[in-house]
Amino acid sequence: MNTSDPLTDDDLADIQERADAATPGPWYVRQLDDEFAMSLVAVSTVADTGLGERWPDFDHHHVVAATLVQQPRYVDIADERWDENAIFIASARQDVPRLISEIRRLHRLLEEKSQAPGDR
Repeated sequence: MNTSDPLTDDDLADIQERADAATPGPWYVRQLDDEFAMSLVAVSTVADTGLGERWPDFDHHHVVAATLVQQPRYVDIADERWDENAIFIASARQDVPRLISEIRRLHRLLEEKSQAPGDR
């Protein structure tokens, strides 16, 4: 698909299906730290406590994704936008469904306008 092409109903249904299949939200950014995953920046289903918990004091089952694991260097993006990427991923969990709803609402409005008598 070309990014400049309009989104079709099928496109929106595919996006909605992927969003519905993902782990339920909301998602949060968490800063975790231990000797196995030093300075872990994670996306989690549990909000950050601000305590920088060390494993095993956090439940790894809540971690959806990681944007930084410094030791060893498992996850580490060259542009160093770990926090920004984590915020984007966590926000996408609620942003994508909202965007789908808004696009569908706008599609309905356009459809209603095109069918209204006297507007041609």
